[in-house]
Amino acid sequence: MAIKTDTEVIIGGKVLTLSGYESEEYLQKVASYINNKLTEYGRVENFRRQPVDTQHILLELNIADDYFKAKKQIDEMLEEAGGKEKELYDLKHELIAAQIKLENTEKSLKAAQQELQENSRQIVRLETEMRGMKDKK
Repeated sequence: MAIKTDTEVIIGGKVLTLSGYESEEYLQKVASYINNKLTEYGRVENFRRQPVDTQHILLELNIADDYFKAKKQIDEMLEEAGGKEKELYDLKHELIAAQIKLENTEKSLKAAQQELQENSRQIVRLETEMRGMKDKK
């Protein structure tokens, strides 16, 4: 079982203790993400004019938007990876089929070469016999 981590972080200028089963570095990274969002929106004058509750809701909506966009991107990448896996499987199958065809063609070529050699020997033998018959006449 994972060990629970407690770490102090600063979010929005306040020191908070975060607890979880993730590493301290991860918890600091989460806090940093939240601080970056606070800084990003803190620069927008219209955001600063909103009541604090509205600011929190807007930040939460923005973070949820980031999450869903990232999730969609991951899903698309997984789908693309699945397509590439299928394509790779198909290519491997084609390669194996081509290798088998090549092996069969090589066997046929070797058999044809052997037959050609045998036929060449037979032609030489027959020519020799014909010369022998001509010489006897």
